[in-house]
Amino acid sequence: MKYLLFISIFFLSFTVSANNHVNDWGQTGHRTTGKIAEQYLSRKAKKQIDKILDGQSLAFVSTFGDDIKSDPQYRKYGPWHYVNLAEGETEYTSEDAAEGGDLIFGIRKCISVLENEKASKEEKAFHLKLLVHFLGDLHQPMHTGRGEDKGGNDIQLQFFNKGTNLHRVWDSDLIESFGMSFSELAKNAPELDKDEVKKIAEGNILNWMMESKKLSDQVYASVEIGEKLYYDYGYKWFPVVHQQLQKGGIRLASLLNEIFD
Repeated sequence: MKYLLFISIFFLSFTVSANNHVNDWGQTGHRTTGKIAEQYLSRKAKKQIDKILDGQSLAFVSTFGDDIKSDPQYRKYGPWHYVNLAEGETEYTSEDAAEGGDLIFGIRKCISVLENEKASKEEKAFHLKLLVHFLGDLHQPMHTGRGEDKGGNDIQLQFFNKGTNLHRVWDSDLIESFGMSFSELAKNAPELDKDEVKKIAEGNILNWMMESKKLSDQVYASVEIGEKLYYDYGYKWFPVVHQQLQKGGIRLASLLNEIFD
């Protein structure tokens, strides 16, 4: 029933906001994942996270990984935002990582710092902010796309007669065109019972990465180069985007609960 309401809103909001563009899973997308994660944190984890972040919310810090991109001293973290596997590849090894690491390497590094009792508060805050961002990236399927087209960045499209690319459509165009704030998207995520939440949280970052990789194969097949995308594309794929934002939030919370409990 909830998605019937979403679909009705979708057609009204698309026309108004189809020309809006932002960078990455978008600030809205990352903040949605952070906001959802906050709902599933244990009391102990929340207390420690509040201490590390001086009370800042996960939604607030979720864009940190992109905010620092403009600063040359943080350029080395660029490859940590994605992981590329060839089409049809079903396993991941450290040899698949790009020079300087990749998304899996980055997540593992953040976890190791947060679990290190000798790490300073500043180090933990920095890597916690990155971890929140990276779990969002992990659930954006084009961040697990093909290296040869830069995760869909080289696949040029039009979205409501505006030039874009496949990566950007999934990073931000679909989300921003829906016309809801991050808090509205989080509040209106599909209702799940405890067993459904538990099932989503099962596995590990490699399982979740391969799940995104399988979805990326479907996304690649959903368009042709130069195609003009309109309402029908959003009607079909926005519920998938929303589900990925929710999965990212639930799994982020599960990971943080494991680290801090």
